[in-house]
Amino acid sequence: MIEGFLTYLRSEKRYSELTVRAYGDDIRQFVLFCCGVTAPPTPEEEADILRSFDPTLSEGNDLRGWIMHLTGTKNLSARSVNRKISSVKSLYRYLRKKGIVAGDPFVRISALKTPQRLPSFVEESRMQGILQSIVAPTDDFLTERDALIVLLFYATGIRLAELINIKLEDFSDRYSLLKVRGKGDKERVVPVIEAVSAKIVHYLELLRAENICESGINYLFLSQQGNPISRSEVYRIVHTLLREAGVQGKSSPHVLRHTFATHLLNSGADIRTIQELLGHSSLGATQIYTHNSIEQLKQVYNKAHPRAGNIKNKEDKL
Repeated sequence: MIEGFLTYLRSEKRYSELTVRAYGDDIRQFVLFCCGVTAPPTPEEEADILRSFDPTLSEGNDLRGWIMHLTGTKNLSARSVNRKISSVKSLYRYLRKKGIVAGDPFVRISALKTPQRLPSFVEESRMQGILQSIVAPTDDFLTERDALIVLLFYATGIRLAELINIKLEDFSDRYSLLKVRGKGDKERVVPVIEAVSAKIVHYLELLRAENICESGINYLFLSQQGNPISRSEVYRIVHTLLREAGVQGKSSPHVLRHTFATHLLNSGADIRTIQELLGHSSLGATQIYTHNSIEQLKQVYNKAHPRAGNIKNKEDKL
């Protein structure tokens, strides 16, 4: 039953393996809770429990109890709990579609309220300094590869999973257009600015000159041994470079995606254009970046308006 659902996510929904694994973990935790398992079972015991689980016996109180367990005993955040709720609800929608259960016992259970968090991004002045430090060509393969990774994240706004799966055949028009395979295997085309296209050409020249790709692997980003680069290696590259540049707080590939969107919006780009470039399925997911722009406007106003400081001081005294 559960394996059938996970296969459905892989084959029909085209979810990534990491996403499928997260769904599987959430559902297994729910089943073990419903079955009253308190101590970690052996792999054999867990397999027997999952096989014998009857989804038709589940009730709304089972999910409510699990939510209380997660927020209380496990002390998970509302955002993490909501992801788990979504996983279980998705399973039961699948089971209802297959005729395994008659209805959805969790239809009345809503997600927990979560505080809205503004996306972290790199300020434009600091990002310009980073770009100036990495855009000049060098003759070192690793230096060029790492620089290109950061440039491509910032120039296109692609996700980490999308970047490591880029193949040479995904480019067209002299590396000025990139076909990206996003969530659910949906494809979109994003433009690549001239400076990044030139960086790609130079990187590929070094790749061939050093005979790094002798096996015929067609992925853009490779390790020095000629293998497709890993997620963890890309994360380390971005984290290290941003930290060395003095970026405080989060310093991940996703921060560069947020930076791409925020800087575009601040420069007057249309919100729906940004939605298309990011590959968001709904406009609501993109509109979070408007809050960053509003906060930036407030900061500019408080610094520039001749009476802003006096107004703030009066508010502090109230």
